[in-house]
Amino acid sequence: MTGGTGLLGVNWAAAMRDEHDVWLGTHRRGLRLRGARAAALTLESAPALARALDDIRPDVIVHAAGLSNVDDCERSPEAARRINADLAAAVASAAAERGLKLVHLSTDHLFAGDRPFRTEQDAPAPVNAYARSKLEGEQRVAERCPQALIVRTNFFGWGHAFRKSISDWVLEGLRAQQRLRMFNDVFFTPILAARLARAVHALLAAGASGIVHVCGDERVSKHEFAVRLAAAFGLPAAGIEGGKYADAGLAAPRPRDMSLSNARVRGILGGTGVTLGGLDEFFAELRDQETNGLRNELQQAVTE
Repeated sequence: MTGGTGLLGVNWAAAMRDEHDVWLGTHRRGLRLRGARAAALTLESAPALARALDDIRPDVIVHAAGLSNVDDCERSPEAARRINADLAAAVASAAAERGLKLVHLSTDHLFAGDRPFRTEQDAPAPVNAYARSKLEGEQRVAERCPQALIVRTNFFGWGHAFRKSISDWVLEGLRAQQRLRMFNDVFFTPILAARLARAVHALLAAGASGIVHVCGDERVSKHEFAVRLAAAFGLPAAGIEGGKYADAGLAAPRPRDMSLSNARVRGILGGTGVTLGGLDEFFAELRDQETNGLRNELQQAVTE
């Protein structure tokens, strides 16, 4: 897995380590996580990437490395394009040359945000540099590795010292008795990272390819997400205020509605026993992960 020291990488490894041999590609930081082996990856160098893949000989490459800070992408669009499109193309070429299965992680930011529950058939209309770079990444992956599985999603889970998710930010803020302001006019269909990992592996087993939206069943605002998360963890929600996107003064424009339809993935997984689910299920599993020590393990998984 590229981007192995990111939030998704460590959660993915923890979810799948009892079923698969997991290699996490590292770049600038170190890794210590039970059931996962680290491999230094230099995606910018085709020969170095080829040597690493030939040494590891994976059955599947999950490409999760990318530049995901939307405002940073807006300030440095060439860096966004290089990381989110050029490197994706390089990984796709390496996978195709070796006949390897490839999962390419994309985003729910690709549409204008004027309609809910976008499908795989809807034409993208990116509104910022991040989305444009991710869309180009999808296109170049499909060209170079036509059998790749391209996953559009928006995930959350326990983060580590260098990368927090929306759920970390909310829970840590509430536990510190801070007041939080969450958008009540921005909508998405989030999924727990562990559920995403299990769904993607089920899709691979079913032979799926092309673009698939792998997300939760519920469309919620960022404000509703935070309020329900607080309730699931027994925390008071009085400190969560509703806010408007227009008042935030963000550097990059964002789509107001990022919700995706998961009808296609539910159709593919219908006979497999693997389900996606909604926030109540995700929050219950997130709470169980904290109780059984996974949160602490992941917080210490990535090192300088």
